[in-house]
Amino acid sequence: MKLAHLTLGLVAGLALTTVASAQDAHAATEALASGRGLGAGLACGLATVGAGIGIGRIGGSAVESIARQPEMAQKIFINMILTAALVEGVALFAVVAGFLNFK
Repeated sequence: MKLAHLTLGLVAGLALTTVASAQDAHAATEALASGRGLGAGLACGLATVGAGIGIGRIGGSAVESIARQPEMAQKIFINMILTAALVEGVALFAVVAGFLNFK
């Protein structure tokens, strides 16, 4: 599962370095030549990988905690969702920052 998150993050990061449309080909070529495109792709990829690892650990720990104390399942679930949402928010912010630096 962790390998799948890592692979998905790397593919998403590398996909940002490709040209999205023919109209932006010249601007994208200049951005890639200056290294901005590669930096944006790496930033987005690392943010995605970090979020995947973080949410994987949160989910695994929550399942283990529920297995140890089934009566606390509701509270553990609420805390898990809240923490996962915070991790996703930080990852989304990092991806948006990477996109803004690409243009």
